[in-house]
Amino acid sequence: MSVASFTHHGPWTVDAVLALPEDRTTRYELLGESLVMSPAPGLRHQRASFRLHVALDAAARAVDAPVEILEAINVILPSGLVVPDIVVADAGATAQDAVSIDADAVQLVIELVSPGNKTMDRKLKPLLYAEAAVPHYWRLEFDPAPRLICSELDRGRYVEVATALPGTVTRLTKPFAFEIDPAGLAQPQHNP
Repeated sequence: MSVASFTHHGPWTVDAVLALPEDRTTRYELLGESLVMSPAPGLRHQRASFRLHVALDAAARAVDAPVEILEAINVILPSGLVVPDIVVADAGATAQDAVSIDADAVQLVIELVSPGNKTMDRKLKPLLYAEAAVPHYWRLEFDPAPRLICSELDRGRYVEVATALPGTVTRLTKPFAFEIDPAGLAQPQHNP
């Protein structure tokens, strides 16, 4: 286990966080002027993120949606910088090889809830995404079984529009047509 080691004086800024050395073991987020560090996600989280990314990408391509699906990209909000697990962004906003995108180019953020980030993903981040006017916020809960809670921005707050339960195909129309059964998202692949 490694511990981040760097010297910093004064309040954190988006530029200061983006200037930190790349670190695949830690995610750095800026909430207000506070730096928040979280460990890299575990296997279940990574499996589900990859599979959800692939499914979203296929659905977007099927309808020729002008978006790009990204994992763990820096998103600049009015109140800081966050690293959502999955982002659906306007394709034009991702044309440059940048290290971040602005929230106004984000159509959907998806957070995968892990034991260490429950409060952030359920309470704090939805407030920040709503403040930034991100139209859609989805949250994948793993326990007791995978379920995808889909919300849309309505008058400055997120309203749940669907919950995809395991064993059932849920059809969504925004930000593009998408069908999901979350049952197998986190399951290990079995080799014959």
